[in-house]
Amino acid sequence: MIFKMFPAAELEDLFALLAVNRIIGPISKGLNKDGHELFDFDHVTDFSHLKIAYTQTIHSAKKFCLPHHEETSTFTFTGDDWQKEVDFGAHQPLVLFGLHPCDINSLNKLDKVLMDSIYPNPFYGAKRQNMLIIGHSCTPQPACFCQSMGTDTVLAGCDLFLTLLGDDYFAEVHSSRAYHLLEQLDCWEPGAKDHARFRASIEKRSDSFTNTVDTSDLTKILDMEFASQVWQQWGERCLSCGTCAQVCPTCYCYGIEEKVDMDLSRAVKNKQLYSCNLIDFAEVAGGHNFRPESHTRLKYRYYHKHRGFVEAFEEALCTGCGRCGTSCLAGITVPEVIASVRGGSHDA
Repeated sequence: MIFKMFPAAELEDLFALLAVNRIIGPISKGLNKDGHELFDFDHVTDFSHLKIAYTQTIHSAKKFCLPHHEETSTFTFTGDDWQKEVDFGAHQPLVLFGLHPCDINSLNKLDKVLMDSIYPNPFYGAKRQNMLIIGHSCTPQPACFCQSMGTDTVLAGCDLFLTLLGDDYFAEVHSSRAYHLLEQLDCWEPGAKDHARFRASIEKRSDSFTNTVDTSDLTKILDMEFASQVWQQWGERCLSCGTCAQVCPTCYCYGIEEKVDMDLSRAVKNKQLYSCNLIDFAEVAGGHNFRPESHTRLKYRYYHKHRGFVEAFEEALCTGCGRCGTSCLAGITVPEVIASVRGGSHDA
C-alpha cells in the first residue's frame, strides 16, 4: 500500500477536485432531544457544509446503492406489442466523502451478497461500481462495538482513507484514481516520525472503545441457545416496528410490488427494503405466517447477522456501528442481547 501526507487545509482542494461529480457526505440535520447535533449523509455542494468531524450519521451510505424505494422496471402496452424499460439508477459517478471504517466495511459485506454471489443484483452493482469512496478516521462513540466485530479498520473497499494527525492527513492510497488525485495536492512521503504519529493515533483510538461484544464461539452458542427463554423475553420488549433494519447498514431484505394501470396500458415494478421484524414478513399466499410471534422474528434477525452469514461468508453481517440500539424505541441493543444469550438468562 502507498502512504502519503498532506496538510489538513488541503482537504478543501481535494473536495474541489471531486466536485465535478455528485458528492455525498456528512452534513448537519439539526439537534436531538438532548441538544446533540444529528448528522446524515446527503448531497453536498459547498465544502463549508461538510461535517467531516461528525460522530455518526443517522443512516449509513447504503441508501445510495441500495435505496429504500426503487422502480426497477416499467412496461408499456400498445395493442399486441409491449415494451420493457429497465433503469439501474446509475446515471452519474458518485463520490462518498468521509465514510467511517464500519460503513466502508458494511458495503464490503453487501458486495459479497449482492455482487459476488451466484445471483448478483445488477441494480446494486451498477451503482456500487460507479462510486469513488473517501474514508475518514473516527472517534469511537458509546454505542460503537465495531472493534469487537473486526470492522474498526479498513483493508479494502475505498479509494482513499484519511487519518487526521494534528494539522496533517495521513493518507492510505487504495486505488490508482486516488493516487492521481493526490498528485494534484501538496503531498509528501511520510517519514519515520509520521509513521510513529500514525501508530500512536491508532493505539489511542483502539483504547477508546468502551462497548464490546464477546464473539468467541458465538455461532456455536447461538446453536445451543436456539430454544432459550431469553428470545421470548426480548420479543416481549420488541415493538416489531422495523426501525433497526431501516438504519442498519447491512440489512438487504426487500419486497416487490407490481402495479398495473386500470386501462392495462402501463405497469410498474417497485422494490422496497423491508424488515424481518415486521409482522407480515414471513406471511405467504393463503395467509399463513411462518413467524407470527415477535420473539421468533427478532431471533431470526440475530441468527442471520451472527450465525447464517458467518456460515456462508466466514464473517458476521453486523458491523458493530450501534445504530440499531441507538434508534430502537424499546432500547434493545446488540451487546445486551448477545450477552444475555451467552448467559442463558435475561432480567429485563
